[in-house]
Amino acid sequence: MFHFHVAPTGDDSGPGSVDRPFRTLERARSAAREVSGEAVVSLRGGTHVPAGTFELTEADSGTTYQAYGYGTPEKEEAVVSGGRPISGLREQDGVWLADVGDLEIRQLYVDGRRAARAAVPGLPGTATVTATGYVTDSAEPREWRGVEFVYRGVYPWTEARLSVAGVAADGDGTAITMAEPGFGWATELYNSTWEGNTSHGPGLPTSVENHPGFLREPGTFVLDRSRPGEHVLMYLPLPGEDPARTRVVAPVLERLVSVEGTRDVAFRGLVFAEATWLRPGRPGGFVHYHGSGYYEGGGVETAELGEGSSVTYPAASVTIPACVTFEDTSGTVEGCRFTRLGATGLGISGGDGFAVRGCDFDTLSAGAIMVSGGRGPTIEDNRVRRTGLEYSGSPGISVTGTNGCVVAHNEVTQVPHCGIVAGVGEGTRILRNLTVDTLQVLADGGGVYMSGPQGDGPENGAEVRGNVIKDTRTPYNFGLYLDYGASWVTVEENVVMHADNTSVLHVGPPLSDVVFRGNFWDADPLGHDNPPSGVTYEGNVTLKDEHDLNAATEAIRSRAGLLRG
Repeated sequence: MFHFHVAPTGDDSGPGSVDRPFRTLERARSAAREVSGEAVVSLRGGTHVPAGTFELTEADSGTTYQAYGYGTPEKEEAVVSGGRPISGLREQDGVWLADVGDLEIRQLYVDGRRAARAAVPGLPGTATVTATGYVTDSAEPREWRGVEFVYRGVYPWTEARLSVAGVAADGDGTAITMAEPGFGWATELYNSTWEGNTSHGPGLPTSVENHPGFLREPGTFVLDRSRPGEHVLMYLPLPGEDPARTRVVAPVLERLVSVEGTRDVAFRGLVFAEATWLRPGRPGGFVHYHGSGYYEGGGVETAELGEGSSVTYPAASVTIPACVTFEDTSGTVEGCRFTRLGATGLGISGGDGFAVRGCDFDTLSAGAIMVSGGRGPTIEDNRVRRTGLEYSGSPGISVTGTNGCVVAHNEVTQVPHCGIVAGVGEGTRILRNLTVDTLQVLADGGGVYMSGPQGDGPENGAEVRGNVIKDTRTPYNFGLYLDYGASWVTVEENVVMHADNTSVLHVGPPLSDVVFRGNFWDADPLGHDNPPSGVTYEGNVTLKDEHDLNAATEAIRSRAGLLRG
């Protein structure tokens, strides 16, 4: 085993020893590639900033990157950052200003705290939709430059973002022209009929972000892009903050780490932070549909919901990217933290036997862990909280297209939509997880949500067992939700409480070869008294008194959630 060390104060001309470490990750990677056999690269405490996306390939197989002292009380905090510290801050009328050139900034972190973009609710005055945007009888929007409209709840499970292309006087009011093709895509996608009411297009925005005039709440920021290439960052400080002592960081890299085609690679005890995703601010916007998926053209289809109700949905969708990605790789991510990231934290596609264990995910614009394809991935003992801060439809943990995936003993809390999502797959096992405070923003989801076929028989079907699902917040939800033709699923010994609806047995397309057995609820699932032909409902217990429910489920609850306590 070969050992190398890297430190922010090191020297790339040195040997990479503990007393003469390398300075950059790139130099450490080169050294590890030059040896025959496995290598360990230990990162000393501090912030490590790669020159660009830190990429590992097949040549890096067998290499471990870890925090110095990992597994001991002397472990140091090593941060791999895609951010840029903002210098030259000056104060003007109580607002901090910094010239940042052509830098695009969607997120900002002040002494490690996420600063929100300044925003106001909706459009001022009386506004109506036009073919190219909006008109309002208010003159206020004439001053807006570089703003972004947010559309929360066009469908109960969606939240879109679209940029404004221009504003102009329209009599006493303002004409607002939206950026294309995003506005056209949104008009194409969002069409529904519900209980006789028809809607067309995204409608009026629910909030507007990123104009200097919106800086009213301390701790918020905007990026003034009124002069191309001469952008100005503006931040309204919290009481007691001093520009001379405060560390302000803007994420720059969109992909922080990329690992592809590598075998037996490991990351242990590291912090991954301050990366971004700039796509939503471009003319195509973020035309969100469901979960981590968004629309960028290609046509829509119509889902008939019965009784004259319908919604249009994308014929094909694109997925929010991850800031740290593993593709066709085997290995382990263990004891790491993913924080202050502007997209999904960790993305895994393909591969065989990849494992994510004992990690923490927080302060993320999108979801925490996204797994697509691959055999036998394991997602275990991870803590997920405060995700989906910018893209509210993002699930905490999502898996789709996998074979033999295990999602076990995770804790998912404070997320805006679903906690754990499993799409079409084979042999998925969702075991003894704890979800609390899910669906805090959007509706029509669950603490655990599973959709589509899950195998073609009992041998490779899915198992949802021993999970505790509490406090699914928004109205119109189902705590434990099997949807859209889920099949070959056994749902057993779960506990669901404090949801709008605990579960539902009648969905479209219908469930088939699904068994609900031995679950505990504080309210009967919808359809429990008349299960459809594809559902077996037996031995489930409804206890409306919380004390009785807790007493009856103590053993299940004690085994759910994190293994590390």
